[in-house]
Amino acid sequence: MTKKSKIDHYTDKEALDFHIGNKSGKIEVNSSKPLISKRDLSLAYSPGVAAPVKEISKNSSKAYDYTSKGNLVAVISNGSAILGLGNLGSLASKPVMEGKAVLFKRFADIDSIDIEIDNQNANEIISTIKNIAGTFGGINLEDIAAPDCFIIEQKLKEILDIPVFHDDQHGTAIVATAGVLNALTITGRDIKNFKMVVNGAGAAGIACVELLKAMGMPSNNVIMCDRKGVISKDRTNLDQWKSAHALETPHKTLKDALKGADIAFGLSAKGAFTNEMMLSMNDKPIVFAMANPDPEINPDELRKIRPDAIIATGRSDYPNQVNNVLGFPYIFRGALDVRATTINEAMKLAAVKAIADLAKESVPDLVLKAYGSNTLKFGRGYLIPKPLDPRLITTICPAIAKAAMDSNVAQINIENWSQYKIELQERVGIDQRLISRIITRAKKDPKRVIYGCLLYTSDAADEEDSVDLGGRRI
Repeated sequence: MTKKSKIDHYTDKEALDFHIGNKSGKIEVNSSKPLISKRDLSLAYSPGVAAPVKEISKNSSKAYDYTSKGNLVAVISNGSAILGLGNLGSLASKPVMEGKAVLFKRFADIDSIDIEIDNQNANEIISTIKNIAGTFGGINLEDIAAPDCFIIEQKLKEILDIPVFHDDQHGTAIVATAGVLNALTITGRDIKNFKMVVNGAGAAGIACVELLKAMGMPSNNVIMCDRKGVISKDRTNLDQWKSAHALETPHKTLKDALKGADIAFGLSAKGAFTNEMMLSMNDKPIVFAMANPDPEINPDELRKIRPDAIIATGRSDYPNQVNNVLGFPYIFRGALDVRATTINEAMKLAAVKAIADLAKESVPDLVLKAYGSNTLKFGRGYLIPKPLDPRLITTICPAIAKAAMDSNVAQINIENWSQYKIELQERVGIDQRLISRIITRAKKDPKRVIYGCLLYTSDAADEEDSVDLGGRRI
């Protein structure tokens, strides 16, 4: 076992110790204002707090100015579809929802509160969220089983004027679609000319297909399968979401559908893809086996029988991880920054393009160092950017904000995009501020070219402070 694989693997005890160590759980609340003196207390609470109360009562939009609403997202679940573990109840979902809150903060400086709703009735969940939504700038739905997740999101989008986003659907779809587009490019295929088979017709599977169709994939190019086999027009008792993707086809089983397929797309269960199925696929097959924690087929085994395959999974210990953290923090960040009233199709498509395009750019040294690799470059083993790439925030957020503005769902506009990118960098830490300063300095003198040298600051910055900029190390 390599050093990297030892780091990537851990025991249940290590995970439990991590969650109970120091303070139980993963989140806490801190004050953004000083509370040291008597004056501070008077301004923060009584009587000073009355002033913003009166302003908000006269103009509700002032809540964005005088409270944390504009940077606060609710992470909400009822625990009916926790990871790949099933319906384990709302309280059991709390570690996942806390984890989501941590990722919002770490990657996009968004504050979030996890809310676990102990109810399995879609209408009651909608009512609960509707009644508390005014507190938040956005709603992130998580781990809610289909078809309730479709019903809940659709209704909330109709009645609320803030972004509502079911990440299991759209986050997975956005990142996976970006990977598929790049895999098509690498294998010389076109979005309009390939055969795709999707195994798993739940929230994520349906969202992925819908997004790919929005990108230009013809409806007849994709066959969807669920536990009962191919979703065809001769099937009875299909719900409205599955029936929207039913085809006239002679295929009845996943095995039949995969013969001659170009893409196998799994959002189902361990072992769903067999060796026989993979061998029956077309040359240079694209296999996205995204079941967690165990994929539909083991990537190492698949490489042995199909060395020509491009493989992606949902795991961090294999190349091409389809990780939602590449999407949701930055999608919400961009939406919040223009006070978008929704996250629409235009914004999702903008996120897909931004993620796909970033993977084609040269990878900075600081990312290579973070992942202990010198071989990250666009290709079969690098379809999607890495989660620790600091360029994600300055690539995706502006794309989302601009798409919101262009599609008329933004309530405020960004005028200075260069300044906005600097502000985004400053949100997530000193490393990004260093990068911003160096890039800004270089842009002031575009004729100056530096090769093979290190530029040191007056306080003798070490090698970690040097940054790779398009082949130059500064």
